[in-house]
Amino acid sequence: MRTDAATGARTGAARAVLWLIVAALAVRQMAVVLRQPPGERLTDLETWIGENGVLHVTGSLYDTDRFTGTPFAGLVLKPLTRTAEQSLGVAWTFGSLLLVAALGVIAARALPAPVSRRTALLAAPVTISLLMLSLPVRNALHLGQTSILPVLLVLVGCFVVRGERASGVLIGIAAALQPTVLLFAVLLWLTGRRRAALTGGAAFAACTALAWAAMPHDSWTYWVHHVAGAGLGDQADSLANQSLHGALLRLGLAGSLEIALFVVLAAAVGFLGLRRAARYARDGQLLLAVAVTGCVSVAVAPTAWQHQLLWVLLAVVGRVGKRASDRLVWPAVVILVVTLPGTMLLPNIEAMFPVRDNVLLIAALAAACVAPFLPRTSPYWQRPIPTDHASPVAARWSRVPLLPLWRRVLSRPNLLLELLLIRVVYSAYQQVRLAATAGRATAEHHGRQIHSIEQWLHIDIEHWVNHSVVKVGWLRDFFDYYYSTFHFIVPLTILGVLYVRRPADYRWVRSSIGFATLLALVGFWLYPLAPPRLMPGLGFIDTVHGVQDFAKPDYGTLTGVTNQYAAMPSLHFGWSLWCGVVIVMLAPKVWMKALGVLHPLFTVSTIVATGNHWVLDAVGGAAVVALGFGLTYALCGPRRLRTPGEEPQAAGDGEKPRDGTGATTAAEPVGRVTETA
Repeated sequence: MRTDAATGARTGAARAVLWLIVAALAVRQMAVVLRQPPGERLTDLETWIGENGVLHVTGSLYDTDRFTGTPFAGLVLKPLTRTAEQSLGVAWTFGSLLLVAALGVIAARALPAPVSRRTALLAAPVTISLLMLSLPVRNALHLGQTSILPVLLVLVGCFVVRGERASGVLIGIAAALQPTVLLFAVLLWLTGRRRAALTGGAAFAACTALAWAAMPHDSWTYWVHHVAGAGLGDQADSLANQSLHGALLRLGLAGSLEIALFVVLAAAVGFLGLRRAARYARDGQLLLAVAVTGCVSVAVAPTAWQHQLLWVLLAVVGRVGKRASDRLVWPAVVILVVTLPGTMLLPNIEAMFPVRDNVLLIAALAAACVAPFLPRTSPYWQRPIPTDHASPVAARWSRVPLLPLWRRVLSRPNLLLELLLIRVVYSAYQQVRLAATAGRATAEHHGRQIHSIEQWLHIDIEHWVNHSVVKVGWLRDFFDYYYSTFHFIVPLTILGVLYVRRPADYRWVRSSIGFATLLALVGFWLYPLAPPRLMPGLGFIDTVHGVQDFAKPDYGTLTGVTNQYAAMPSLHFGWSLWCGVVIVMLAPKVWMKALGVLHPLFTVSTIVATGNHWVLDAVGGAAVVALGFGLTYALCGPRRLRTPGEEPQAAGDGEKPRDGTGATTAAEPVGRVTETA
C-alpha cells in the first residue's frame, strides 16, 4: 500500500511538472509571435484580412495568389476583417493555442486500450507539449494559418461527438477547408460507417456549393483553373511543399510526365494507405487509422505546406517492433522529424539532399505505406521481447552508480536512431558553439591572460614550434592535413568498431565523449579565447586557414561558419585523448595501444604547430575528457562488467554475468529490463 502511494505521488508530481512545461511553452509561443513587428507576424493572416488584405478586395481572392485557402475558407474568414489588427493578433494566437490544447487532450484520450493509469495521467500534457514544439504548429502560429482547425474537426468527429450524422458533418466541414481531408469519408466507408461517410460528402458538397453561390468566380478559379488550389501561393517545387507533387518537381521532372507519375503514385499511396488505415481502425487503433489517413492526404495533395503536416506527428501512436529495445525507435524518429529542420537531421552532403529536402514527406509515406505497426492481437503489443542487461562490477564507492535505473544494456542500440541522434547532437553542438560568441576585445584579452600564464610557467612554446614547422614544408603539410582530417575520422571509427564488436562498451564510451563535449560547450560560452593565430602582434602563422586580415573584425568568411574564439578547452586534443584512452583500454593488440598513444601526441603537436591552440587549451581538453569519464563512471558505474564466476552485487542478484570481452555467457541466467540507456 505504501508503495502504491509513493508511486501515485511520483506520478502526480510528474504530471504537475509536465503541465507547468505546457504552460511555459504556451507563454513562449505567444511571446515569440507577438514580439515580432506587425509586418512580420501572422503574415498569411495579415495578407488575408489586414487593411490591404485580399478579403477586403472587391475582385477575386486569387488575383494576387496570396490567398491559398478554399473559397469556403475565405467565406468563413470574411467576418474577421472587421476585427482590429492589434486585438486580432492576440486573440488569434491565444485561440490557436487553445485549439492545440484541445487537440492534444482528444488525442491523448483516444489512445488505443489498454492504457495504464500512469499513461492516462501523463498523456495529455506530453501530447500538448509535442504539438507545441512541432514544426507544423509553430509554422501555423507564425503565419496565422487555419491548418490546426481541420485536424481538430476530424478528431472531434471521430472521437468526441456521438452519432454518424454529426461525425460526417464535422469531417465534411474540415474537407471544405482542406480538400484532401475528404479521404476520411473513404475511411468511414471502408470501416462500415457508411452513413457518416455519405453525410461527410454531403456536408463538403454543401459548404462548397454555398461558397460557389456566394463567390462563383473565385470558386471557378480555385476548383477548375487551379485544380483544387494547385499553383496558388509559393512555388510548388519549394521545400515548403512536402507532397509527392513537390518532391517530383524538385527531382527535375516537369510537364505531362510529372503529372502522370504523380497521379499514379498518388493512387498507389491512397489505395495502400487507406487499406492499412481501415485495418487499424477495425483493430481498435482508430487514432492510428486517423493518422495514417492524414499522412495519405498529405502525400497525395498537390500542395502540402509545412503547417498542414500535423498528421505526421499523430502517427507516433503506432507501435513498431517486437523487441523492447526497438519500441522507441519509431516515435523518436517521428518526433525528431516533426520538430527539427532537415538541416539538423542530415549532413550537408549533396547525395543526401533528396532525403533532407523531403524528410517530412518520407515520414508521411512511411506511416502511410511502410511502417509495420503491430496489431493489438499481437503477443508483443503489451509485452515486447525484453532487453538483456547486466550489472557492472561493484563500484569503489557505495553511491555509484548515482542513477541505478541506468542499466548496462548488452545489445547494440538501433543503428538508424543512433546515427540520427548523433547527427542531431552534433548539429546542436555546432549551433551552441556558434552562438557562444563574444567580442574580439574580450577574446584577445583572454588570449593575453593565457599567454602570460604560460610565460610564467615557462611553457610558451607555441611561437617557436609554429615557426619551426613552417620552415619544413613536408612537416607543415602533414600537420595541416592531420588537423583537418583525423579530428572526426578517428572518433567515428572507434565508435563504429565498438558499435559492431562491443555494444555494451560502445554505450559507456559514447556517454563519456558526450559529457566531455557538453562540458566543453560550457567552456566556450564562459571563456571565449582567441587562439594564437588570431592574436595580433605575436607573429603567429596560420598554416591551415591562411593569412588573416587583422583589420577586419570577422577575419573574413570563416567566422560565418564557426566560432573562432571557441579555443578553451581544445576539443581537437580532448577528442584525441578520449580516442587514446579508449584504444588503450579496449584494444587487444599492443601495436594498437601504441597507435592509441600516438594519436593524442600527434594532435597536441598539430594544434600547437598550426597556431590553432595554446598549450593550456590542451590541458583544458584533457580536463573535460577526465570529467566526462568521471561523470559516466558516477552515473552508470564502472565500465567493466562481471566476469563468469564473479559474485553479483546484492542489488543485482540473478543478472547475467559477462566475460572479459563483453560477450554474454549462455550458461548463466539472464536479467531482463526495458532499455533505458
